Amino acid sequence: MLFDRKRREEIEAASLAPYALTSANTRGRVYPESESVTRTAFERDRDRIIHTTAFRRLEYKTQVFVFYEGDHYRTRLTHTLEVSQLGRSLARGLGANEYLTEAICLAHDLGHPPFGHAGEHILNALMKEYGGFNHNTQSFRIVTQLEQRYRDFPGLNLTYETREGMIKHETSYDKSDATGYEPEKRASLEAQIANLADEIAYNAHDLDDGLRADLFTPRDLDELVIWQEVLDTVGWNSSLFLDQLTRHEIIRELIGRSVTDVLQNTAVNLSKQQLDSPEKLQLHSENVVGYSPEFGVKIKALKAFLYQRMYRHYRLVRMQTKAERFISEIFTAYMKEPEMLPEPTQQRLTDIPLPRVITDYIAGMTDRYALQEWERLFVPYERA
Repeated sequence: MLFDRKRREEIEAASLAPYALTSANTRGRVYPESESVTRTAFERDRDRIIHTTAFRRLEYKTQVFVFYEGDHYRTRLTHTLEVSQLGRSLARGLGANEYLTEAICLAHDLGHPPFGHAGEHILNALMKEYGGFNHNTQSFRIVTQLEQRYRDFPGLNLTYETREGMIKHETSYDKSDATGYEPEKRASLEAQIANLADEIAYNAHDLDDGLRADLFTPRDLDELVIWQEVLDTVGWNSSLFLDQLTRHEIIRELIGRSVTDVLQNTAVNLSKQQLDSPEKLQLHSENVVGYSPEFGVKIKALKAFLYQRMYRHYRLVRMQTKAERFISEIFTAYMKEPEMLPEPTQQRLTDIPLPRVITDYIAGMTDRYALQEWERLFVPYERA
């Protein structure tokens, strides 16, 4: 039997929960296209995202540690892949659409500039008078405008549901303007799952990378309830040497607990509120995907620890300060002399204001390319 698009759509309709979004009922693409014979609309979105230049560049963009810190720390690409894996696991457990969830997860960080949140912070400050900068909005710009892969339209021409999931991606410190995508409605279940998958991934892998980098010790974590609970399950205590296998076991247990809690709590929310359609779910007064109150308190404490002991560690602050200097000086140089921009980038100035063109160019850089560009602009003996 051939499992073509029609057959796959039938399987979705028969197997997904009533609150899930189905590809057969997509609200479509901005530019009309013939749909794939073999793939559903959301599978096609996923594939288009993976094949972008922006996706490949994530390999050399900072998650927490700049690429020259070591080969084994997470990058923005490996973070994205971990988010995608967790998103699919959560979607499968809740009867949501795995492929839509996967597409949103894979696209959620496409717009991140070089040097992680330090890069985002300085670009936002530099663009304060010109509309600011937000990596989530930039991800949306990439898939709707900046990627040039098709003759008949700009961007990737993704389905409404994927675009909506991207623009409504949110964290505790970041939320985008969803104008044009029914901002009065909450994100779909699949997009809410992507939000939690993102948080579970970075909590766990930042803890892992922080321990690997010796930014803090296992004993420093003893104050955290979630840490003690995980250690009790693993059968290890902070007075012992933390070998690599034990560290992996601890991180797996933390991820497993997080996923299980989100699945159980979300299932209760869906049942309790009788949210039996995508429409009801998106009109509900609050997000339904999330931790239980008890577990949420433990995770909040872990996040506070990571902020104080890792993200504000002097080694990272030094790196962030250098990154802000590099990007600020590159931006200012281009503003003073736009003719230093590459020819293809200069051509965009006929339709787009200079500050936004510069920001699009810088945001697309990898860490390595940004450092090389700074050298080309400011080191006397470096060839342009």
